[in-house]
Amino acid sequence: MTGTANGTASLDLGAQTRIVTRLAAGVPDSRLDAPTPCRAYPVGVLLVHLTGLAVAFRDAARKDLGPTTDSAPDPAATPLPATWREDLPRALDELAGAWRDPAAWTGMTRAGGVDLPGDVAAAVAVDELVIHGWDLARATGQDYAPDEAALRATYDFLQAATADATRGGGIFDPVVPVPDGAPLLDRALGLSGRDPAWTPPHP
Repeated sequence: MTGTANGTASLDLGAQTRIVTRLAAGVPDSRLDAPTPCRAYPVGVLLVHLTGLAVAFRDAARKDLGPTTDSAPDPAATPLPATWREDLPRALDELAGAWRDPAAWTGMTRAGGVDLPGDVAAAVAVDELVIHGWDLARATGQDYAPDEAALRATYDFLQAATADATRGGGIFDPVVPVPDGAPLLDRALGLSGRDPAWTPPHP
């Protein structure tokens, strides 16, 4: 997932942000404390994380560097605001809009306190949206079909990120083996350290 030769981006994040927005709208209040496949993040914390990453990567696209881009996220330390049902869709919409600017994909930017090329920042943002979209859907019993272009970009990003045999810890959990013939989403989930067969524990 890179910019084209004339500097225009090759992927519109809007399709995937709309999917995540739909999933968030389907979260009942009764599930906010429920576990997700992202072990450190129950549903409410995951929603805080999604809002924070949308804001951070929006500002990274705009090269508006400052408090939102200069530190690693700690969603568990931030209470879920009462306005999250309005805040998250707005942040996701602004995220997609920011990455429609070809300038977002060029030069250097920063996210999570890490300096990185614009197109790499976009790849990280798409990976977060696709994988955490699945986390949210699975934790709340919703159907999930990510945007195909975003899923392909996520798989390519994770495949490159896992090429280093020393990978482990850090931002990724160890790879979960998934058969080569499995659906692309399952293979991406395995590369992200998730078990595609995960289901919420029984109460």
